[in-house]
Amino acid sequence: MTETPIHDKVAATPFPETTGRTRGYEKRAVDAFLARARDAFEADDPGGLRSSEVRAVSFPMVKGGYAVASVDAALGRVEDAFAAREREHALSRLGARAWVAETRDTAQVVLDRLGRPRGERFERVSLLHYGYRVDEVDVVADRIARYLAAGDPVTPDQVRAVAFRMQRGGYRETQVDAVLDAVVEVMLAVG
Repeated sequence: MTETPIHDKVAATPFPETTGRTRGYEKRAVDAFLARARDAFEADDPGGLRSSEVRAVSFPMVKGGYAVASVDAALGRVEDAFAAREREHALSRLGARAWVAETRDTAQVVLDRLGRPRGERFERVSLLHYGYRVDEVDVVADRIARYLAAGDPVTPDQVRAVAFRMQRGGYRETQVDAVLDAVVEVMLAVG
């Protein structure tokens, strides 16, 4: 009788798990979303799941969950794959000239926003509320503006990984996040 090796008996988890008090993404939620993404990608339905939905997904944090950095890196690759497919569908539907014009228009809107004076690029929350630290957002905005205007090197993963501390009277989070999402979309559109 041949013994089955132990590694064949135990189902391997797709991501490293957190240990101790460290919290990670809830495993079932991650697994369910990735299964949905795989099904949507294999179905090749341009309206099924969009790269923007992959970018916006969030999971509950629990002890013993999947390591956040590993899942986030995988989600970045999934988003890239969906964005490439969206680009192909748009090119075949609109043609290269219209696709480039649409992407250029989005980039110009972002560049116009980031060209505003430091401290005035986004709406500010009241002094009674917290928003993103203005100085940190402005540093990132300057770097993105140089990318859009002069081609300075910035990757989608760098933009996705941006995190800001909070301050009273800071920039409104939703506006900053929307611009960062638009930047990622432009970056993925140009490949």
